[in-house]
Amino acid sequence: MAPSLDSWAKQNVHKGTPVVVKMENLNWSMLELESPSDEDIFPAGAPAAGEGAAPERTRNKNAKQLTWVLLLRAHRAAGCLASMAAAFLGLASAVRRRVAAGRTDNDVSEASRRGGGVRESPTLKARFYTCTKVFLWLSIVLLGFEVAAYFKGWHYGAHNVELQHLLATSFSVKGVFDRLYSKWVSIRVEYLAPPLQFLANACIVLFLIQSLDRLVLCLGCFWIKFKNIKPIPKEDASVDVESGEKGYFPMVLVQLPMCNEKEVYQQSIAAVCNLDWPKSKLLIQVLDDSDDPTAQSLIKEEVNKWQQEGARIVYRHRVIREGYKAGNLKSAMNCSYVKEYEFVSIFDADFQPAPDFLKRTVPHFKDNDELGLVQARWSFVNKDENLLTRLQHINLAFHFEVEQQVNGVFLNFFGFNGTAGVWRIKALEDSGGWLERTTVEDMDIAVRAHLHGWKFIFLNDVEAQCELPESYEAYRKQQHRWHSGPMQLFRLCLPAIIKSKISIWKKFNLIFLFFLLRKLILPFYSFTLFCIILPMTMFVPEAELPAWVVCYIPATMSFLNILPAPKSFPFIVPYLLFENTMSVTKFNAMISGLFQLGSAYEWVVTKKSGRSSEGDLLSLVEKETKHKRGNSAPDLEALKEEISRQEKKASRKKKHNRIYTKELTLAFLLLTASARSLLSAQGVHFYFLLFQGISFLLVGLDLIGEQVE
Repeated sequence: MAPSLDSWAKQNVHKGTPVVVKMENLNWSMLELESPSDEDIFPAGAPAAGEGAAPERTRNKNAKQLTWVLLLRAHRAAGCLASMAAAFLGLASAVRRRVAAGRTDNDVSEASRRGGGVRESPTLKARFYTCTKVFLWLSIVLLGFEVAAYFKGWHYGAHNVELQHLLATSFSVKGVFDRLYSKWVSIRVEYLAPPLQFLANACIVLFLIQSLDRLVLCLGCFWIKFKNIKPIPKEDASVDVESGEKGYFPMVLVQLPMCNEKEVYQQSIAAVCNLDWPKSKLLIQVLDDSDDPTAQSLIKEEVNKWQQEGARIVYRHRVIREGYKAGNLKSAMNCSYVKEYEFVSIFDADFQPAPDFLKRTVPHFKDNDELGLVQARWSFVNKDENLLTRLQHINLAFHFEVEQQVNGVFLNFFGFNGTAGVWRIKALEDSGGWLERTTVEDMDIAVRAHLHGWKFIFLNDVEAQCELPESYEAYRKQQHRWHSGPMQLFRLCLPAIIKSKISIWKKFNLIFLFFLLRKLILPFYSFTLFCIILPMTMFVPEAELPAWVVCYIPATMSFLNILPAPKSFPFIVPYLLFENTMSVTKFNAMISGLFQLGSAYEWVVTKKSGRSSEGDLLSLVEKETKHKRGNSAPDLEALKEEISRQEKKASRKKKHNRIYTKELTLAFLLLTASARSLLSAQGVHFYFLLFQGISFLLVGLDLIGEQVE
């Protein structure tokens, strides 16, 4: 019997919510139906359940309506599955193209060595890669072994290993597989499980200590917000003769170190030249360490252009380029005219400070002779460019708003960020100046200044715009330098910290919290616990990790980390997985820095794209108009077209995406362990291992960050 749609169409009163059925096939017609309302399901006057049956006609009508609704829901589910299938097919296509390209991170290392780049330690890379491959192949063999045992009915979990039952059976009636599996169970119970469980427990303790540290930092940040605590500079009623403005206007030196920065040199030089400060009390040093003649000529020409506009700016290029950025800054501070200046502000080549940057930072030094550094936070012009930049923004937002703000308020100490800060030159000289002994010269000078009694201030409400690395290759190299350098510095500074005259609490903070907990323990337990121990417990179930270690505490810590960037909350799960994935690079860098291996001295300038927001361009144009009296105003559209042309030119020179062997190997290890976890029905462990393995797979195939068409 066909559905009585005519009876529905003749009704004058529409009941329920209209539902539109759209079919993909054009030969089908479109019908507007109505979903059943409460009155359709329970008509007025119908007896309740148990009191009698409803009329047959009403029951048939309701059954037909419910059938159509269920069909609609099935159609939506089918559409969702189709979209998921299309997404997986697209991912598979991208993987196939990436594998066909055949470019690995090993090829990059070889190319950089042939091109004169810094030689990375081949021994460390070979050993690390060999260890991960051994774990992978061992896990694959054990997975096959456990699957065979599973189908024989031996379902042994962590708490019900029936070793006695296996050993009680006579060896004469056992097969070869039975003997091998019995021997394997006895080996893992007696020899493998105890040390693995001990290592797991040790990592859990470190994990809890680090989580407690994060929680304390978050509580400190909440207290700062609740009490509205922030540094306030002292007002100065004196008037500057040149500008006619009230305020504190000492002599300030601005340094702009750069090296082959063809993408960003124009906007950074323009930004510092438009700083709102009396001209006679401001000098800009462009410290060019470029070895590319084209970059040198472009930067020098830009400096000459601003000199003609009346800016006090000089160009310096070193003949002997030693010591990277630290050597560059040290050479600039040796100039004779630096003695005339009281403060120095440093900006990396991709930074664009606002015109009022100095007016909001330098006044904090007035009548505060113990203050050595005022640090501003970073903001990012490309934080929404791709998934990689979004995840970086979460990390850095927590670093600035929580770590540095809390340490600045309660300890008057934090690590200098290397840029967007103002130093008292006397503090630099008192601390020994810039040293080239590590790749983190900014952290080095901050630690030495702290040991000499200088105090720091962090301004969370003063920002300087910059760029985030948009490719995984650039981000990976940056993180390697940021995590190997602190371990180098720890080895060098430990004797000085112990012998210093600072308080016991400050020594504890430097040694345990600043260096060991946040620079060494964090990458160690993150890699060891979640990338090695967790998958191995799937094959040695006698050693186990509780669900709260695998799921609940990491989720809570990720939630706390994402609070300073609430708009990034939808990315909380990718953030958790990506942080564990990056632990491979951070662990490798930490080991190389701690043991002074070759890659610890590697310095690669982070690739930049030269992005600038329209608001920055407008502010620069307005500022330029003030300095160009009598001249025509610059053409904003021409300026934007020039920057767009440079971006397109840079995009044509993008490198090919790479394949990262260590990340791929760990991806297969974790996916193999997730398959093993199904045999013991460990739900939380399975999902964590599955998604973590997929995360490693995406990163290993360089499918996160900047993509090349």
